[in-house]
Amino acid sequence: MNLESSLKKLFSLHNFGIKLGLDNIIAFINHLGNPQKKLKCIHIAGSNGKGSTASFIASILQEYGFNVGLYTSPHFVKFNERIVINGEEISDQYISDFINQNEKYIDERQLTFFEVTTAMAFTYFNEMNPDYCVIETGLGGRLDATNVLNPLAVVITSISLEHTNVLGNTIEQIAAEKAAIINNSSKVFIGNLTKEAISIFEKKCKETSSTLFKLNDFTSDDEEEVNLNIDKLLLNLNPPINGKYQKYNSALAALTIAKTFSLSDAEKYLIGIANVTENTGLRGRYEYFHRNPTVIFDSAHNPEGLENFLIEFKKEYLVYKKRILIFGAMRDKSILEMLKMCTEYFDEILISDINYERAAKATEIKLLCDELKITSKIIEDPTTFIEQFSSLQTNDCLVVLGSMYLLGEIKRRLSIGIA
Repeated sequence: MNLESSLKKLFSLHNFGIKLGLDNIIAFINHLGNPQKKLKCIHIAGSNGKGSTASFIASILQEYGFNVGLYTSPHFVKFNERIVINGEEISDQYISDFINQNEKYIDERQLTFFEVTTAMAFTYFNEMNPDYCVIETGLGGRLDATNVLNPLAVVITSISLEHTNVLGNTIEQIAAEKAAIINNSSKVFIGNLTKEAISIFEKKCKETSSTLFKLNDFTSDDEEEVNLNIDKLLLNLNPPINGKYQKYNSALAALTIAKTFSLSDAEKYLIGIANVTENTGLRGRYEYFHRNPTVIFDSAHNPEGLENFLIEFKKEYLVYKKRILIFGAMRDKSILEMLKMCTEYFDEILISDINYERAAKATEIKLLCDELKITSKIIEDPTTFIEQFSSLQTNDCLVVLGSMYLLGEIKRRLSIGIA
């Protein structure tokens, strides 16, 4: 089976949907010899910011000279982006070999895409033997396939109402699902959470004899600046990605490393944060894809993420003569709320289908726009639209926003010249 056939097989596992629960993954990694047991991991969960925070942690550790495995999802352009060591993606050959060797087991147990991908990441990291691994959860925490680790540290970036049909209808319920990745005597690091969420983590840490570190206790800020003060380490955070929320993500990453590994070279922290894109391939976070005219890609996929994007976009949106939005989202997101948030910042909203089973259809989003009396239209070919827009001599701005699957699909087509 070649790579194309292997990936076709792997992506076909989406047909089994999302199966929350650990029985399948535990049985599979037992079958594989429990590769996760040898990994020294940092485990990251959160509604927003977990991919960025994971990348900042990996990048800083790389600047200290460590080999660092990084497991994130979803990918943008190619599957290999999910599993990297020091920015180098897992090879096509390894993916093919893993699927070939385990195809019978996968079929017999009807494993899901994420279960197989997670087991592949653990096996690959075990064989490549990086010094540390940074592992991002897929959905929630308690029943997520990654929740089979005994990590060095647990990081919770943010908590907001998401996947309410699965995780619960309140902040407290969702926080409890994510807190379930905390093991006994863990070091736990949380971002700027609400009081309701903090109380859940305080309770969980007390129950598990874990040590809780709250980002707020180590940061000071003003309108734009964010400073981190840990013992002898004082950092003014200036990541290369727009948005004050990214300064907090980088601060949470730095706090995690400082308190987990007792590393205190300020220059290496700052270089690691500055080089996050080069070291890890992080993208799709207020990413300027084109200038003059401006095209921005942002993976804000829920109201909290969109609010963070709009805080930054407010600083520049009036500069543009016209502002156009291409939007697509998963069906389980608060699409109606997101559309309401966008109306005053965009003159035109274009809706795109996403080739993914959990995605909301463009026609469904169009009906919501009509309900809100928002002028919108369905766009069949966003790639061609972006290419044509980019060739114009105009002071307009085009934002591609929503699911990472939307951004990835468009960027893949743009990168290989598919119109």
